[in-house]
Amino acid sequence: MLSFWHCCRGSPCCFALSMLFRRGRSIRRRSWVHPINRPRQEQGDFNNLVAELQLDSQRHHRYFRMSAEQMEHILSIIGPELTRQDTNYRAAIEPKQRLVVALRYLASGDSLISLAFSYRLGHATVVNSVHMVYAAIESKMMEEFLPSPTEDMWTEVARGFWRKWNFPNCLGATDGKHVTIQAPAHSGSQYFYYKKTFSIVLLAVVDHEYRFRGIQVGDFGRMNDGGVFSASNLGKGLERGDLNVPPSAPLPGAPELGPLPHVLVGDAAFPLKTYLLRPYPAADLDHDNRIFNYRLSRACMVMECAFVLTARWRIMLRDINLHLNHMDTLVVAAIILHN
Repeated sequence: MLSFWHCCRGSPCCFALSMLFRRGRSIRRRSWVHPINRPRQEQGDFNNLVAELQLDSQRHHRYFRMSAEQMEHILSIIGPELTRQDTNYRAAIEPKQRLVVALRYLASGDSLISLAFSYRLGHATVVNSVHMVYAAIESKMMEEFLPSPTEDMWTEVARGFWRKWNFPNCLGATDGKHVTIQAPAHSGSQYFYYKKTFSIVLLAVVDHEYRFRGIQVGDFGRMNDGGVFSASNLGKGLERGDLNVPPSAPLPGAPELGPLPHVLVGDAAFPLKTYLLRPYPAADLDHDNRIFNYRLSRACMVMECAFVLTARWRIMLRDINLHLNHMDTLVVAAIILHN
């Protein structure tokens, strides 16, 4: 039995069906710029709201969590990485608009679709802009704002901890933070945190001025801080002694104890090491142990203050819906901008 198509081939009805099919296909063809996004210059936030915020420094800081001068400095560094050529079909998005969208995504925690409507941009354009900006910040600004540790850097941090927090020979405070994410596909329980969320772990070392000096991002949310530290490059490097840590030095006011090693400080979740101090258990402490715990807790406080970046970059207060590779880049970019 012949099909309907074979019965009609060459007939007027076949020609009519063919024309209808072609017409429907042309109607469904996507345009280069959606009609809603064409009045971008007149109605989009970039040419209206953002331009007006340049005249009000306080509101600009509330909107982007940074000043206009800081934004221009960032643009001067990463602008060439964000530049694309115009085509015959559409004009390229200018670098500053890509930067504005990416910073607003960090500062507000709005969805990418919401930003696309606000700035009259395509959803794919917003997604690509966010990825481009964070990757450019990581590649171009890492060396200046999150450099590899040197002996001089560790020595400066140790002096700062003694001067400001009265804790000697301290290289920094370390702790882990869970950055909540939407559950990755086919990941099982690897990213499941006991607080009923999915997350990746940010392990960080913070100095006396609340600046991040070392980070590791991307470990499974099911891991505890001590396990992440032991498996990290930081923990392995300190164990091997190849992170340019200054040599042992006497404690201020106690030269009779001899040279003692420089250490990190952390909470009870971390293991006790010659290079990592944790508090004494809280049961039946004598006076000296209480004083030690107080001083160590005071030094660890810089870590909690540094993690206030979640209040500055409010995207970290929600379940972030990005691919895991881009998640790591977002967190690194947020820390570089914090520094």
